[in-house]
Amino acid sequence: MNEPTQIWDEEFDVVVVGSGAGGMTAALCAAGEGLKALVIEKSEFYGGTSAVSGGGIWIPCNDDIEKNGGRDSYEAALGYVKLLTEGEVPESRIAAYLQNAPEMVRHLARQFGVRFRSVPLYPDYYPDKPGGLDGHRSMEPVEFNAALLGEEFDRQRPPFKGTQVMGRLSMNQVEAHTLFTKGKGWIGLIMKMMLRYWLDLGWRFKTKRDRRMTLGQALVGQLRYALQQQQVPLWLETGLTDLVHDNGRVTGVVAQRGGRAIRLRARRGVILASGGFESNQQMREQYLPHPTQVAWTGAPPINHGDGIRAGQALGAGLGFMNLVWGSPTVHVPGASSQTTLFVERAMPRCVIVNRKGQRFVNEAAAYPDVVTAMYADDAKGNGAVPAWFIFDAQFRKKYPAGLFLPGQMQPDSALPKDWLDKVYYRADSLAALAAKIGVDAQGLAATIERFNAHAVKGEDPDFHKGTTAIDRYYSDPQNQPNPCLGPLTDGPFYAIRLDPGEIGTKGGLLTDEHARVLREDGGVIEGLYATGNTSAAVMGKTYAGAGSTLGPAMTFGYLAARDLARQPVAPTVTA
Repeated sequence: MNEPTQIWDEEFDVVVVGSGAGGMTAALCAAGEGLKALVIEKSEFYGGTSAVSGGGIWIPCNDDIEKNGGRDSYEAALGYVKLLTEGEVPESRIAAYLQNAPEMVRHLARQFGVRFRSVPLYPDYYPDKPGGLDGHRSMEPVEFNAALLGEEFDRQRPPFKGTQVMGRLSMNQVEAHTLFTKGKGWIGLIMKMMLRYWLDLGWRFKTKRDRRMTLGQALVGQLRYALQQQQVPLWLETGLTDLVHDNGRVTGVVAQRGGRAIRLRARRGVILASGGFESNQQMREQYLPHPTQVAWTGAPPINHGDGIRAGQALGAGLGFMNLVWGSPTVHVPGASSQTTLFVERAMPRCVIVNRKGQRFVNEAAAYPDVVTAMYADDAKGNGAVPAWFIFDAQFRKKYPAGLFLPGQMQPDSALPKDWLDKVYYRADSLAALAAKIGVDAQGLAATIERFNAHAVKGEDPDFHKGTTAIDRYYSDPQNQPNPCLGPLTDGPFYAIRLDPGEIGTKGGLLTDEHARVLREDGGVIEGLYATGNTSAAVMGKTYAGAGSTLGPAMTFGYLAARDLARQPVAPTVTA
């Protein structure tokens, strides 16, 4: 929107569109620079997809690494990311991220009390590649007391039940690893968590949600509390409808609030942090590999590409629009979005097969690689969209599987009766199971026969499951000789449909090392910045390690705020 006369409803130095981790970090750091900032959020909840995430940030050379006995270097991290991105991301952006991410973490802790800690055992997603590490680079937010938020607690997007024990008890990354792998003291840990939760009587009268915030809840809770302390307003149910620009410079936004259009001046600039487009079917069909469905996403149904389309209308360039932060997902009746299969695939006694009954991927691979493999195999005519996650009775008894807890905690009899052979499938033989799910029975039999013969020896000559640290991170260490491999021998056998879902889209507005939005010709759109999934991912087609979405989102939000503080105030245009 370009008008010679601007009449503003309110004025700020910086208007941030979107209340996820990237947007709130940007607003917080802008306030720290002495700027008057505003965050607008179109949903009734703040926090975006960050609130339902694991909350991790990937920060090479973070200060905890040496404290915990590890070693890292900028050169190693730069070489690693450059190798993974294969020249498709400007080195200036990669360098800006790696050089500033540790300082961003220090700055948030030092100035605002927003704190993280390294997870020493969490490997990079490709630890066997040059520059990859077997731990330390992923950080998680420290626990946060929800009571500090006051009434704002009820306005934070609630967590997904799958990120909590028994759908209620909060767990951090270290605890999740202990519980999923049944590490030392896991039973005592559950009992301690349950006791703490139920003895918090005053909080139980208030809500079923846990007072102890962890993962994405702790991340968003800390940031929201810091914004409160800095007196930065956050307006809910206020959606971007247009960017206001004058002589090629963005000077504000038009937003819909309370049923009317309001005009908000941004004297220094606008930061778009409104997420990707995973909930926009038209954009999915335009940009993503086919087939694609909104119903397959593992993200909340809130991101429709508003910021991307607003920037595009001003001539912004786009990048990586065909890519997603992929993860196989499963349908759970009644849920607002699909459930992602992050960890279960690494356990023994399971396989993923296509319609021909053939394996086509290392089941324990990083979740984006599984989705990439699904589309690649489907393009060959093998029917890998959807694919099928198949496991035996021993797996069902011991391990979770997206839809349900281990059978020893949640037996089939405790599941809704109408789920059987609609949501999950069960049969006494592999042949009968194949008939139920439309998979070639002979192909499946041959696959399982070959898989079992090697699995008992701890080997996977076809896809090398269990050979890297990231494969083994979520596995069963008591299962030897390979904690990720075991034969499927005990009936009944089970199957769950896998769709090629995602936790967000990767494509967005092209930006530079300061998070400034670039035109298609490489020129800067003055006054306009983007971060998070509204911007083209600095990770390109890859996923370097846990936190490769939120780490860059927050770092470039921090960089955008610093750059905005150096910008002149846009002149007021009057008639």
